[in-house]
Amino acid sequence: MDENSPLFAIAVAAELSGMHPQTLRQYDRLGMVSPRRTAGQSRRYTMRDVVQLREIARLSAEGLNLEGIRRILELENQVAALAHRVSELESALADELLNRPGRRVFAAGAEGDVVSLRAGERAKKANQLVVWRPFGPRG
Repeated sequence: MDENSPLFAIAVAAELSGMHPQTLRQYDRLGMVSPRRTAGQSRRYTMRDVVQLREIARLSAEGLNLEGIRRILELENQVAALAHRVSELESALADELLNRPGRRVFAAGAEGDVVSLRAGERAKKANQLVVWRPFGPRG
């Protein structure tokens, strides 16, 4: 069960959102919150729907009209969908990079430069000795 599971009948969703069931039907007709339907065509609201209904009530109390609220919800839903898609693509890219044969690994070189290595190859270590003399060379 998650936030997108259709759990609540219209009476329960109305109570949870602090609205009248007729208001929920109106918002459904306007496409602002569209609950899923059962086989008998009864509305079933998700927790996400209830949160959106509360957001509608808050925005309405702040003086926004229904068209403005509808547009805000549309944009918020679009942002959520895009963020989910970005997450999916990042995961797919990470999987692809890890599973690709001959993938590249990078390390820092002795001079601070970037050195490209093949998978399984180790960076060459510098074995130079640096002597520090705080008072300069002795003569």
